[in-house]
Amino acid sequence: MLWSLEYLFEAPSMADPNLAYLSFLLLVPLSILFFLYLIVRPRPVRIPIKNRHVFITGGSSGIGLALAHQAASEGARVSILARSLDKLEDAKQAIRLATGIDVAVFAADVRDYDAVTKAVEEAGPIDVLIVNQGVFVPQELERQGLDEVKFMVDVNLIGAFNMIKAALPAMKLNRSVRGPASIALMSSQAGQVGIYGYTAYSASKFGLRGLAEALQQEVIADDIHVSLIFPPDTDTPGLVEENKRRPQLTAIIAASSGAMKADEVAMKALSGIKSGSFIVPCNFDGLLLSIATAGLSPQRSFLMAFVEVVAIGIIRFVALCYQWNWYRSIEKWTRKNSRISN
Repeated sequence: MLWSLEYLFEAPSMADPNLAYLSFLLLVPLSILFFLYLIVRPRPVRIPIKNRHVFITGGSSGIGLALAHQAASEGARVSILARSLDKLEDAKQAIRLATGIDVAVFAADVRDYDAVTKAVEEAGPIDVLIVNQGVFVPQELERQGLDEVKFMVDVNLIGAFNMIKAALPAMKLNRSVRGPASIALMSSQAGQVGIYGYTAYSASKFGLRGLAEALQQEVIADDIHVSLIFPPDTDTPGLVEENKRRPQLTAIIAASSGAMKADEVAMKALSGIKSGSFIVPCNFDGLLLSIATAGLSPQRSFLMAFVEVVAIGIIRFVALCYQWNWYRSIEKWTRKNSRISN
C-alpha cells in the first residue's frame, strides 16, 4: 500500500519531464513556422489568367505551344512569338482546332530588340509575359565553336533581356486597375546544376536566375511578380535535335532525371505562375534541386520556406550522392574509352 501511494505521488513528477520535452519538440517548429510566416517576401499573390493578355515567346512548338493551348483553354487572350511565320500559323490553327480560340501571332527573332519591340507594341499591354524561347547545342566547350556559344547566350539570355525590356513599360501602366502581372522565365534544370556537355547552355540558363532575382526586386512595387521555371528534359522537337549531337556522357548523366511531356511541363509552369511562385520545379528531382539551390532566392510560401530550412542538410547529402554518381560515370567512361583508343 505504501509503495502504491509513493508511485501515485511520483507519477506526475516523472511525467513532467516527458511533457516538457514534447512541448519543446512542438514549440520549436511552430515558432520557426510563425517566424517564417512573418518574414517571407514577397507576400503570397494570385495571378489571374482568364480574360488577361498572355504573351508567350517560343510559342510555335514544344513547351511554348503547350502553354498557349493551356492559357487559351483557361480563357486568356494569347499572343505567341517565334521566328517562323509558317510554324506560327500551324500553331494558331492547332490551338483553334483544340480550343476554338484564335491567338495572335508575331514573327520576330528575340535577338532583334527592334523587332520584338514592334511585336509587343502591336500586341498591346501584356499581363503575363512568358519568356520561353531557348536553343541548345550540346557539346564539350573545347570542341564547340564560339559561334554556337554566342548563339545560345544571345537567344536564351540576351533574348530574355530584349523581351522584358520591350514589354515592361506597358506592363507597369495602370497595374492598380489591371491587377497583378507576371514575368515568367523558362530556365532548365541545367540552370540549377552544371552538366557535362552543357557548358554554354548552362551558363545561359544560370544567367536567367540572376536576372530574375534582381528583376523581382525592381518590379515588386509595380505589382509585377517574377517566376523562374525549371523543366527537365522535355519531349519536344528541340530535344530530338539535341539528342542527335548530345555527347554520350551527357546522355548518361542527364538520364538520372527523367523526361516529361510538354503538356505536363506547361501545366506545372502555369500553375506556378498563377500562384506567383518564384521557383517553379516541374518534377520531384526539380523539387530537390530547388531546395538544394534555394540560397537567397525569394520565397512566398512560409510552408515551403520551412521545408527548405529543415531539409537543406539531408538534401545536400543527397546532392553529394548524385555528384558521386556523375563523377563515377565520367571516370568509368574515360577509362573505357582510353582502353579503346590504346
